[in-house]
Formats: sequence, structure tokens, C-alpha cells
Amino acid sequence: MEEKTTQTYMKLQMDELKTVHGMENAERKSDAKSRSGRAEDEEIAKLYEDCAEYEDELLRFERELELIKDNEMAALAEAMAELGGETKAQAEEKLKAVIEHGWAARVERGGASPASLEQLRSAGLSDLVSVLGEALPDESVDVESEIKSLLIERWELYIGIKKEHIKEEVSYIKALGLKPHYAQKVYKRYHGID
Repeated sequence: MEEKTTQTYMKLQMDELKTVHGMENAERKSDAKSRSGRAEDEEIAKLYEDCAEYEDELLRFERELELIKDNEMAALAEAMAELGGETKAQAEEKLKAVIEHGWAARVERGGASPASLEQLRSAGLSDLVSVLGEALPDESVDVESEIKSLLIERWELYIGIKKEHIKEEVSYIKALGLKPHYAQKVYKRYHGID
């Protein structure tokens, strides 16, 4: 009989705890999405926001670099548009701007003629290889490799910049006395990210 009263007493205590502290405190939920948006996490989530944005941009630049290395110039803009976030026309515009900038630097160094830069500006992205091939007097130069090396160099620069931004944000979070991994976890929980 004592055993039964002990169990009943424990059950009563548990019921009392549930009523006093609420049902959720007695039965912890492990689903992060159910806890997203907590007010106490908002401040920490805001601290990690820039870092999360830089990490997303870094991933995109790394994927784009892989595409630059793996695709031919003719298919590059379409492959970048398939990543999402931009149309083929926007991807072509971005790539052409980078190529123009790199080629202009090459002209300044004396590695190409100013006429080749003008031809590059008037050509479309898909025609760049043939137009620059005609403009360069040295036939031993692989124009597509030259253009790709300009793009690869620029995307590696972008990746380096984003990594530096992430380092700065992580240092700032550490300076505030938080662990970056914890801030990331709170950020994901607050925004309901898996």
C-alpha cells in the first residue's frame, strides 16, 4: 500500500509542477522551429545577422567559381543563372563588367591593345572569345583561358574579401564575450532555420 501512495504522491507533485510552471516547462520540446522568434534571442540573432549574410554570399561566390572553372564561356552565364538569384542577362552583364575591368587593367599594363578593349566593349559575352581572338596579334594566346583567368582571379578576390568580413564579424562576437557557434545557433533558432 505504501508503494501505491508514494506513486500517487509523486504523480500529484508532477501535476502540481506542471500547473505552476506550465506544461511546456515540464515537457521540453526539442523542435527548434517551435522555439523560433523568442524575444530573448533577438539581440544575439541580430549580432550574427551580418555574419550569416556574408556566409551566404561566400557560398554563392564559391559555387560561381566552380562554375567558372567547369564551364566554357558560351555556357557560363546560363549556368550562373541556374544557381538562382539572377537572370541570364544579369549574369552576362556581371561577367562582362568583370572581364572589361580586367581587360582594361591588362591594357594599362601593356599586355593588350586599346583597340582590343574597344572591341570587347562592343561584343556580346558569347562573342568575346572570337572577337578578342581576332584582336590579339599573338596567335599562341588562348583567349578563353585568358578570360577565364581574369574571372577566376576576381572571384578568388571576392572569396577572400568575404572570408575577411566573416573573420571580422566573428572577432566582434568574441569581443562581446559570446562564442560564434552559440550566436549562430541562436540566429538559426530565432529565424527557424534548420
